[in-house]
Amino acid sequence: MTRLSHSHIRFGTFQRQYFEDNPEQIRALTDYCLAHYYPTISDKTGAGLLRAVVIKSAETVASWMAAGFVHGVMNTDNMNITGESFDYGPYRFLPTLTSDFTAAYFDHHKLYAFARQPDAMYWNLAQLANCLSLIDDDKRLLAALEDFPQVYRESLVENMFARLGVSPSGSSDNDTAFVLKTFELLEKSQAGWPQFFHDWFGGVQRKDAAMKGPNAQAYLHPDFADWLLIFGHFEQAAAAPKTDGPASLIYEQIGALWKPIDEHDDWRAFEAKLASFEL
Repeated sequence: MTRLSHSHIRFGTFQRQYFEDNPEQIRALTDYCLAHYYPTISDKTGAGLLRAVVIKSAETVASWMAAGFVHGVMNTDNMNITGESFDYGPYRFLPTLTSDFTAAYFDHHKLYAFARQPDAMYWNLAQLANCLSLIDDDKRLLAALEDFPQVYRESLVENMFARLGVSPSGSSDNDTAFVLKTFELLEKSQAGWPQFFHDWFGGVQRKDAAMKGPNAQAYLHPDFADWLLIFGHFEQAAAAPKTDGPASLIYEQIGALWKPIDEHDDWRAFEAKLASFEL
């Protein structure tokens, strides 16, 4: 098997050099990463690299949250310098939104639960900043680290509106408040996560079909009417899905897709699943 990624350089790669108190190797790693992965960045310092990784990592974890993706094992050795999803062995996608939903069977303390992923990513970036303190000023590194909350918030809003197929209003505060309300509604109602985004993709004109679907009971939740009223203010940005059901890959479905491939080299179910992802 071959594992593909733009980079296999991890936060942990820097931590090893920090543990050995080796600023020369930290500098060499930093120069290499800037040259190969961030060549257009003008700030060729530790803080410059950190800021680039902070932005990429914030965007990645925001995309996870909008997708309902749970990484599973977010230690620093599973975070890479390009901010890509990396080493997500015991991953899951949410069936319904539960803040403490975990992917790894051994995560007994729910350290990397769904809702904790942004904080976990920020903590990991802080460890990278600590390593880079061997070659750069702490104040500059802290300033780079402080970019995380805003980039994460903006990216989460962008991803959530894209998932719902509507355009943001242009008011950052209002759009952010709507996204937070959406998460609250999904957790309170326990609406099926993939079905919810399928039902409402493209706007409120999907209401009649949505209210007849598998999530209909969840949409009777008292908070739903308020959510729908706000949702109606956003303009459609994409066409409604062509497929009848949601494009999803809940973990339990994977075994059913793999079994006919393993036993009979039959890829039809797998190909049908791929086709369901097309809008």
